[in-house]
Amino acid sequence: AQPPPPTAVIPREAWEGCSVLLDVNDGDRLAFFRLTPGATVKIGDKSCSLQPLLGRPFGSLFRVGPDGLLPCQGKDEYVNDGKPRDAGAAQDETRDNRSLVDNNTAQTLSSEDIEAMKREGASGDAIVEALIANSSTFGNKTVFSQEKYKLKKQKKYAPKVLLRRPSTRSICETYFKKYPARIGFMRVDTLSLLLSMANVGAYSDVLAVDMVGGLVVGAVAERLGGTGYVCSTYLGSAPSSIDIIRMYNLNSEMTSRIFQAPLSDLCSLKTSGDAPGSIQGDEPGVVPDESFQSSLEKPSDTEVSDGNAQSTTAQPIDIEAPEPATDEHLNQGDISMPGKQ
Repeated sequence: AQPPPPTAVIPREAWEGCSVLLDVNDGDRLAFFRLTPGATVKIGDKSCSLQPLLGRPFGSLFRVGPDGLLPCQGKDEYVNDGKPRDAGAAQDETRDNRSLVDNNTAQTLSSEDIEAMKREGASGDAIVEALIANSSTFGNKTVFSQEKYKLKKQKKYAPKVLLRRPSTRSICETYFKKYPARIGFMRVDTLSLLLSMANVGAYSDVLAVDMVGGLVVGAVAERLGGTGYVCSTYLGSAPSSIDIIRMYNLNSEMTSRIFQAPLSDLCSLKTSGDAPGSIQGDEPGVVPDESFQSSLEKPSDTEVSDGNAQSTTAQPIDIEAPEPATDEHLNQGDISMPGKQ
C-alpha cells in the first residue's frame, strides 16, 4: 500500500503574498495580482487597495465603495453570470420599445449632478437608483430592457470585483482570451485532454516538454498535489521560461518536486544504461536548478494585470512576449477583454 499523500492543500482564503485573479464586472477585465502590502488596482478613476482581500475566501464578491473595495453583503443581484436572478422569470409582458426614441433627452440627471453625488460620498448603487428614478423612459421599457439598463449602469458606476483562485482552468482561460500565443493557443479542454491522455495522477513521475510558459508544468504539479515528481526538459542549454508556475500558489512541498533538466542529459543517462527509476534531485543529470527552486519558493512581488490596473509595489510579469521573460521585458501586461473597456 502506498503511503498517504503529504499535506499539500492550498488554503481557501487569500493570504499575504499569494497570487489572485480579479474578475471585474463578470469578465470585462481579468487581472492577476500578488497580494503585497502596497498592491492596488485602479477601477475607473479610483485606486483601490487590495488589503481588504486578505483573509477572504476565494469566490468572494466585492464592490467599489467610497473608501475602496468592500465585501458585498447578503445575496447580490449580479453574482454568477452578470444577470439578475429573476431576469428569466416568466412575466406577463405587455410593453414594447417601439415608441422609445434614443435622443439623449430621457435622462434628466446631468453629469454635474452625478459628480456632486460622488463628492458627497454616494455609493455606486445609489447613483444607479438615481439614474433610474430620473429616466423618463425607464418605466416604459420591457423587463429585459430595464434589466439591461441596470446592468450597464451598474458596471459603470457600481462595478463588482470577484476574487478568484488562480488554478489550471482559470489561468488557461485568462491567457487564451487575450494572449493565446503565449500559451501556444492551448484551450482548457485541450490541456485537460493532454493531462488525461498522459495519465497524470497521484504518485506519477512525469516528464514534460513545456514551451508555453510553464502552463503544462504547473498543471501537472497541481494535479500531482505534492506526490510524485515532474521534470521539465528542454532542448539546448537555455531552459524554457516557466514563469506562469508562480501564479499557481504551489506550496513548498509541491515546488520541491519540480525539476528542470536538459534533454541531452536525460538521453545520456539512457545511453549509459543508468536511467533513473524516478526523478529525484540526487539523480545524475536531473539536478534542480538552484535559481529556479529559489524563485519558486521565495515570495516575489509580481503582477499581471490589465492596462487600467496598477500596483504601487508589485513588479509585473511579462505575459505578452512568447520568448522567456527577461528583466528588460518585464512590463505591464494587458488582460482586459477587447471591446469591453
